Amino acid sequence: MQLNRFTDLALRVLMYLTHRDREQAVTISEIAERFAISRNHLVKVVHFMGQQGWLLTSRGKGGGLALAQPPEHYQLGGIIRILEGNTALIDCATPPCALRQDCRLKSALDVGLQAFFTVLDGYTLRDIVASPTGEAIIRLHRQQKPFPLPDNATEG
Repeated sequence: MQLNRFTDLALRVLMYLTHRDREQAVTISEIAERFAISRNHLVKVVHFMGQQGWLLTSRGKGGGLALAQPPEHYQLGGIIRILEGNTALIDCATPPCALRQDCRLKSALDVGLQAFFTVLDGYTLRDIVASPTGEAIIRLHRQQKPFPLPDNATEG
């Protein structure tokens, strides 16, 4: 099983936003730059996360992003279920499988997927940003921007 790119980016955003010891707001452009990812794609991810109530967002000069709750309130399994759509690993109906009536594969995969989420339910965002990840996030926050943003740049 592989998480989709949308989920990967959402988890990176959540992790990046756990570090809070600075005055300036974290912006989408900053996160896109630090992780070398598309700002346009990240806008969609952040918008979705804001709709879920996971992020606080503000626009305009001085605007940016923040976690809506403390990191220990974000349960990994629940977040990934929502981001991934909690779909089955295989669909025996499309195209119709000749083994569908007598096959145990789907039920075994369903049990495995449930076990995967059950394990992730035991972790919070706080857990996954523990050392050494937390220190790596701090280093990302401290990186200098390669070029200044124009005063009229839209952030948030």
